Amino acid sequence: MKKLILLVEDNPDDVVLARRALKQIEIENDVIVARDGVEALDFLASQGKFEGRGLRDIPHLILLDIKLPKINGFEVLRSLRSNPETRYVPVVVLTSSTEEKDIAESYDLGANSFVQKPVDFDAFIEETRQLSIYWLAINQTV
Repeated sequence: MKKLILLVEDNPDDVVLARRALKQIEIENDVIVARDGVEALDFLASQGKFEGRGLRDIPHLILLDIKLPKINGFEVLRSLRSNPETRYVPVVVLTSSTEEKDIAESYDLGANSFVQKPVDFDAFIEETRQLSIYWLAINQTV
């Protein structure tokens, strides 16, 4: 069974790196990229450019940047956790921020993990690969 991953990321370079890492894991997956908070919420609600997508196709994992255009990652997370359909989807905040307030707010809003993006290319790929293996293969979800 393919695992659906929603990658919410506005930086095209980070999208490329994350896709590369996700291809390396031995789990069949489909990656949907939302380039801002509005696109992420549209995907989850099956509206906008994602209209017609089955609402039952809930992601198995969401990799969420918090510094996004239009609607930031905190608002996306707040919306995810208030919706019974997405309340238990694992959300990994994957961001360049190291600010304590961002870490605290992420966990307060229901993030399952907070990970700072490494600046090193190989480290970024390896970190994303390890996160995906844990959340898609090892971790048990509802």
